[in-house]
Amino acid sequence: MAVALTLVVGAAAVGYATFLMMPKVRAAGNVGAAFTLTDDRGEPITEKALSGHPSLVYFGYTHCPDVCPTTLYDMAGWLKTLGPHADKLKAYFFSVDPERDTPEIMHSYTGNFTDRITGITGSPEEMQKAIKGWRIYAKKVPGADGGYTMDHTASVLLVDAGGNLRGTIAYQENTDVALQKIRNLLQQE
Repeated sequence: MAVALTLVVGAAAVGYATFLMMPKVRAAGNVGAAFTLTDDRGEPITEKALSGHPSLVYFGYTHCPDVCPTTLYDMAGWLKTLGPHADKLKAYFFSVDPERDTPEIMHSYTGNFTDRITGITGSPEEMQKAIKGWRIYAKKVPGADGGYTMDHTASVLLVDAGGNLRGTIAYQENTDVALQKIRNLLQQE
């Protein structure tokens, strides 16, 4: 028990130290891009949605067999665990598959996890601006059945209230470390 507690505390300390050492990167500079997309309620949304509050940003797609639903489940859990401390935090799920991910599909999909995650989609050209601007890897992979899947970056981006990238949460990162990174992001406000 003591060894497990020591490991958790050690992992949290490493996560916190890593977060503090992350340089701020302006979204308008090296990371991020201007975009005009559509949220999961059919309303226009631009890069300005990522300013004025800290955000969790994830790029994925609704037909994803495992990584995306797992990550959105984790995000919903983090928001629930943080409770009122996360009231200022926004969470966004950007589609890397706008050909299939309509606003209605995104709304239904994110609603399966929580009403706190906003789905974002748009034309393939506009989605590419966001994908490339945030340096997200996304590639269509043909399937044996004539369909396709999408290979994509699996990290959640931590964006501060100024639109600065402050760090990431890796796919299936230790929950305590992920929560500490989010708490640190909230304190940066």
